[in-house]
Amino acid sequence: MWKWLHPYANPEVSYHFSVKLTPWLTAIAAILIPVGIVWALAFVPADYQQGDSFRIFYLHVPAAMLSMGIYVGIAIAAFSSLVWQLKLADASAAALAPIGAIFTVIALFTGAAWGKPMWGTWWIWDARLTSELILLFLYLGVIALHNAFDDKNLAGKAAGILSIVGVINIPIIHYSVEWWNTLHQGATVSKLDKPSMSVEMLWPFLICFLGFSFFVAALGCKRFCTEVLARNSMRPWVRALATAQEKK
Repeated sequence: MWKWLHPYANPEVSYHFSVKLTPWLTAIAAILIPVGIVWALAFVPADYQQGDSFRIFYLHVPAAMLSMGIYVGIAIAAFSSLVWQLKLADASAAALAPIGAIFTVIALFTGAAWGKPMWGTWWIWDARLTSELILLFLYLGVIALHNAFDDKNLAGKAAGILSIVGVINIPIIHYSVEWWNTLHQGATVSKLDKPSMSVEMLWPFLICFLGFSFFVAALGCKRFCTEVLARNSMRPWVRALATAQEKK
């Protein structure tokens, strides 16, 4: 059943597939993000309690959800690398870590900007905010370990162990608003029940979230290609690519 995946264990095949996929992902993101942002900023009605300040929701929530989703993806890739010795899985984890860190920073910054008019302060050691900050530290640790050793296999194992151990923080982030008394509002869209927002507010959020998701995928493919080239720099096919680029 999984035979169709076997060719992609070859770095050269995965590289060329990612190169072909990147422009499509970028184009979809370039369409969805502006549509979602313009819809959210110009056409969605103001919230009856928070007014127009709630519109940061359309950047903050996708960034926060993707920061967690990317980390789960890194943990899965790390587990695959450690158990099945899939070198490309480790390359994927290394490629995604900086992207996840950036989205975590965006989530923290937009959360602070949203919290200032609502709570009267930029920062409070709230359960949700604190666990999201811990996620940023985990990302920075994974990135540091990937770059701490010349031996990429050793670096991948060290970063992989931290990734897998750190994944326990993801449910803590998600359920922190239910487990502890917190200023942060409860889940609005990431829950099993009906979303706690009107359809006219939900649709632009979904478009924004999909747009940023495709953007992450495009960045991930681009960084994955860079990782593959760096880890296979002595292979003939990489040298052939370099020679072809020099001739252009």
